[in-house]
Amino acid sequence: MAINPFEFVQQTRSEIAKITWPSRNETMLTTLFVIIMVLLAGAFLFIVDQTLSRIVAWVLSFTA
Repeated sequence: MAINPFEFVQQTRSEIAKITWPSRNETMLTTLFVIIMVLLAGAFLFIVDQTLSRIVAWVLSFTA
């Protein structure tokens, strides 16, 4: 099934015209939320890692 290159370009342009692009404000707000969530997830994982590390060290101190 061969497609005409001109027709392909027309279809591509019509599909691109249907896209609703976010405004600058929406992009900035979404970026801010992503950064906040990454920081919260990082802090949570750091706390869990430190807690588990101390528990393992505490358990191993009995066997040494």
